[in-house]
Amino acid sequence: MTIRPRRRHVSLNRRFLLAAACVALLPLGAARRSEAAEVTEVRLDWATYNPVSLVLKERGFLESALKERGIAVRWTQSLGSNKALEFLNGGAIDFGSSAGAAALLARLNGNPVKAIYAYSQPEWTALVTTKDSGIRTPADLKGKRIAVTRGTDPHIFLVRALQGAGLTEKDAKLVLLQHADGRTALERGDVDAWAGLDPMMAASEIEGGTRLFFRDPAANTWGVLDVREDFAKAHPDLVKVVIAAYEQARTYAIANPEAVTRALVAATKLPEAVIARQLARTDLSRPEIGRVQAESIRAAGVALQQAGVIPAETDVAAAVDGLIDPRFTAGSER
Repeated sequence: MTIRPRRRHVSLNRRFLLAAACVALLPLGAARRSEAAEVTEVRLDWATYNPVSLVLKERGFLESALKERGIAVRWTQSLGSNKALEFLNGGAIDFGSSAGAAALLARLNGNPVKAIYAYSQPEWTALVTTKDSGIRTPADLKGKRIAVTRGTDPHIFLVRALQGAGLTEKDAKLVLLQHADGRTALERGDVDAWAGLDPMMAASEIEGGTRLFFRDPAANTWGVLDVREDFAKAHPDLVKVVIAAYEQARTYAIANPEAVTRALVAATKLPEAVIARQLARTDLSRPEIGRVQAESIRAAGVALQQAGVIPAETDVAAAVDGLIDPRFTAGSER
């Protein structure tokens, strides 16, 4: 269409249309760069079950990386995967820490998240009971009161443990509490067992005299960093900056384990012996996300489907493929 300059003064509406047309003709990359330039703040969570996040927050690697762009960093504590995923779904944060299987459940429930980085390979959950409870195996949980945080790896671990014993959630009495409250309820005698999470679980062992009566490291899905899908699409450059800062923190944590211990002690107010036990069960050496994490999460998803937690018609493999996004980590295994 040809626009003829009949008048010296162009109407406001025509000026607006001309400006809109110019924006529409911008290359996609330029438009995204423009969107990225409008970001004034990147929002992340920190969590005691994600030691790397504590180091990242304490050392200020991300703040340094974003300073020249004039972008601030805001931190929010997550008390469990369920909270991190709620914050992401509500738009309160852009990046959040969760277990891989918890992220899968969230995505299946309509939470548009992508798992982009593996901050740890932990054994952070087990089934816990008191010293003299008489509970020895998951089969002993029939009819018992169990504290659990729904939508987290401990919850998924519990479901799989019950399934292995020929039971379902309906065979026990689930008491829905956040992780720290679950520990308190167990030690107070309000429940018979608890699907625990470190570092609260390690603290309960050492300080509360409880015991882990069922463990299965392979059933602990990875600790993954999630991002809102729309944020990743609009600001891939910022996602790369965040992951690069996470890599700085992870490398620093491995080289300076005492710094990780100090950060966790400061955040949790727990003794070093407790933190040492948590860290002994946490592997920080494999940050690339891809095939290995996908297989672990898929196995959890299939088990949950068999247990009736996930609908039978759900394509778990496709959901996992939609969740895992290895673009931002070099050397990912697919």
